[in-house]
Amino acid sequence: MKICLASNNENKLREIKHKLGETFEIVSLADIGHVGELPENQKTLEGNSLEKAEYIYKNYGIDCIADDTGLEVVALDGAPGVYSSRYAGPHKSSEDNMNLLLKNLQIKEDRRAQFRTIVTLIMNGKTKQFEGRVAGKISKTKSGQEGFGYDPIFIPKGYEQTFAEMSLDEKNKISHRSEAVEKLVKFLLKKAKE
Repeated sequence: MKICLASNNENKLREIKHKLGETFEIVSLADIGHVGELPENQKTLEGNSLEKAEYIYKNYGIDCIADDTGLEVVALDGAPGVYSSRYAGPHKSSEDNMNLLLKNLQIKEDRRAQFRTIVTLIMNGKTKQFEGRVAGKISKTKSGQEGFGYDPIFIPKGYEQTFAEMSLDEKNKISHRSEAVEKLVKFLLKKAKE
């Protein structure tokens, strides 16, 4: 069974291929001939994830997996949320996004936050969504070299170090994306046995 992962992110592709084994053939956007950005015009993570999956399914006629992730900060009423990747502007600079977030939190005592991922699967015309989340807080300064995005300023609950100070294996054991992907994988492997 062939499924397109609506991403050209090699790490995401490798992770999903590894977890699904030989049961499914996972292909990238490049593999199906899609270049450029996918539409993300919705006001929620659920909406964006669904929009991307539907775009591929309708235009390429292939079963599809798409995801959207956001960092939700309590003191900022859930911002940056769905706008996490372009929080500081359309140029999508992780450095600028982190700097703006730290600036906006300067006078805030409450630094609680969570990462949330929504994975949408469209298979045989049916849609299912899976959610993963990890609670934590925003640090006062950036720390660590690993990961990407907001990882240098996000400390998961129960830990002292940021995501960027953890190895990929450590992060993957507790991350929001891993949780959502695990739910997806369980669902797909069960489907494959039916």
